[in-house]
Amino acid sequence: MHFPRLPDWLIYAAVVVALLIAAIGRQERTDAPPAPPTTEAEGAALAAASPFDPSVVVQVADKVEPGAGTAFSVAQSGVWVTARHVVEGCSQAAIVVGPGRGVTANVKIDPLAETAILTTDGGAQPLPLALGQGLHRGERAFHMGYPQGRPGEASSRLLGRENLVVEGRGARTEPVLVWAETGRTDGLTGTLGGLSGAPALDDQGRVVGVTIAEAPRRGRIYTTSPETTARILGPRASLAAGAQGEAVNADNYGRVADDLRRGLRVAQVVCLTT
Repeated sequence: MHFPRLPDWLIYAAVVVALLIAAIGRQERTDAPPAPPTTEAEGAALAAASPFDPSVVVQVADKVEPGAGTAFSVAQSGVWVTARHVVEGCSQAAIVVGPGRGVTANVKIDPLAETAILTTDGGAQPLPLALGQGLHRGERAFHMGYPQGRPGEASSRLLGRENLVVEGRGARTEPVLVWAETGRTDGLTGTLGGLSGAPALDDQGRVVGVTIAEAPRRGRIYTTSPETTARILGPRASLAAGAQGEAVNADNYGRVADDLRRGLRVAQVVCLTT
């Protein structure tokens, strides 16, 4: 059996194509690989605050209205922390200690941040602090106080940092933490207003920030950054850092919140104006 003889030109063409393929395959590639994604994985350590963090803008009215929020104890002698906008401009602020009963509080506003210190004659057992601990994306926080003027709480997971840009009264820019809401008191719908000033507790019951705002449509809760809260507390921050709290989780945070409110470690604060 004989195969037909191939033309010489076809053989030469096949050799040339093979040589070209071999030469191209041996060329050095100098293209840079594609850049990796810039998103940070859940569980990654939270980076330090930066002016390049995303920003959220809020407008603060010049007129002060009577209102109420939440405060928490940081010293049994009668020292409390709340959110600045809860008590700024008040002619009188008071910690509510029972139905229709309150204790007058002196107010010291932090000029650089959304926090304020209240002082009263006597106080409650302080909450432990964890303001120098490293935070990680995805970790839980529990916000306990008086949303809508009633006892209630919410849970969240840490998303990252943003810069809070305040326009109007008290204009400033400060670093804050942003959390995704993951749960709340049964039956609590609508705004979390009144939870401002509430402690944000980690899973060991320690304060990592002060609840200051919400973005309901985005399901976000904002708190002060730990370094901001530590700054206004000064030496008190280190004195309370070693204390231990009660373990908190998604199943028991309602009960823990009730215990803290009953002991007035978390209390309602009211602002009166003339």
